[in-house]
Amino acid sequence: MDKKSVVNESEQIQLAMQMIKLGARLQLLESQTTLSRERLIKLYKELKGVSPPKGMLPFSTDWFLTWQPNIHSSIFYNIYKFMLDYTDVTGIHAIIKAYSLYLQQVEQDTDLEPVLSMTRAWTLVRFVESKMLKMQSCSCCGGNFIVNSYDLNQSYVCNLCHVPSRAGKTKKAKELTYKSVAQSA
Repeated sequence: MDKKSVVNESEQIQLAMQMIKLGARLQLLESQTTLSRERLIKLYKELKGVSPPKGMLPFSTDWFLTWQPNIHSSIFYNIYKFMLDYTDVTGIHAIIKAYSLYLQQVEQDTDLEPVLSMTRAWTLVRFVESKMLKMQSCSCCGGNFIVNSYDLNQSYVCNLCHVPSRAGKTKKAKELTYKSVAQSA
């Protein structure tokens, strides 16, 4: 019979709390901790004040390849890869640290909300590890971006060098433009 370790349980609770604060979904928490589903639900309710969201996790690589999510996914994954290459942090701890740095970068540079969620960041890492997605250098700027592993990517041009015609035409972008014009008037 295995003894329950109070220290191990405390570490698992701290890990779950970090992930919940970053917006992780229940399925992510279950896969990365040894805590029971009931315990995780109670912890989620205590921290967020609401029940965890229901529904399936993202399962398609397509979301990561559209223009704005691709840029944000690429920023996150470059930070994550740097963490793996130059620190001794690995696994979910590397994802947490990289995602925290991604949030700091996005919130510092823009007034917009981050496009990438903690759960999508974790999913992205899983897709790259399973070789469904990979990093490819842009032939124009040299930056590394997320691409589909099965596409022809020899002369890949990123979404920043070749901006799609509909890029930035969202409702939020129009509202922000309107607000900045109104403030300057």
